[in-house]
Amino acid sequence: MKKSYFSLLVLFIATLASCSNDKKLPIFGEREAKIIKGADGIDRIDTVYQTIPNFSFLNQDSTVLTQDAFKGKIYVADFFFTSCTTICPTMHRNLKTVYDDYKTNPDVMFLSHTIDFKYDKPSVLKKYAEKLGVDVAKWQFVYGSKDQVYPLAEKSYLVAVGEDNQSPDGYMHQGWLILIDKQKRMRGAYDGTKAEQVEQLKKDILILLAEEK
Repeated sequence: MKKSYFSLLVLFIATLASCSNDKKLPIFGEREAKIIKGADGIDRIDTVYQTIPNFSFLNQDSTVLTQDAFKGKIYVADFFFTSCTTICPTMHRNLKTVYDDYKTNPDVMFLSHTIDFKYDKPSVLKKYAEKLGVDVAKWQFVYGSKDQVYPLAEKSYLVAVGEDNQSPDGYMHQGWLILIDKQKRMRGAYDGTKAEQVEQLKKDILILLAEEK
């Protein structure tokens, strides 16, 4: 978990540097060089980047949600739980301002994964979304088993999550908001509890939208 935290800290600093220099966001995660045969039959070396793997979760309407819902979309992902009394309320209050800025843009979506596999069933997520005041077609809330959600958080989004008996809420997680592009690649990470980083996220979404036109 410490490794994930450090990785995202470096990732975020690099994101800020990239934005200020060339107005094109970096691509994060593991990468490898592969030999790709072109249409002309010539082999070329291409870089293949880590992407968010296919997933299948139940959303707030008890409907199966897969990555197909985000095809051709930019989206912001996070990990939370509805009974959280520490960072989650601040995270989602700040993320709601991003949602408000982009709620009429069809190319931008939001995806929140609960890490509370014991309590946060779809009906609970539905009430949470209603209280937050968002359109769930635009901002999806999803439930999955521990074996589904935790590895996805740590291996694909590089966000540390877990059960924690020492925490007053029983869980621990980081407050990162992860920006994913239309090719399912990580393009930025932002501390959702810090207003200035959330403002940077808003700006970076604009950069990514322009990049992917």
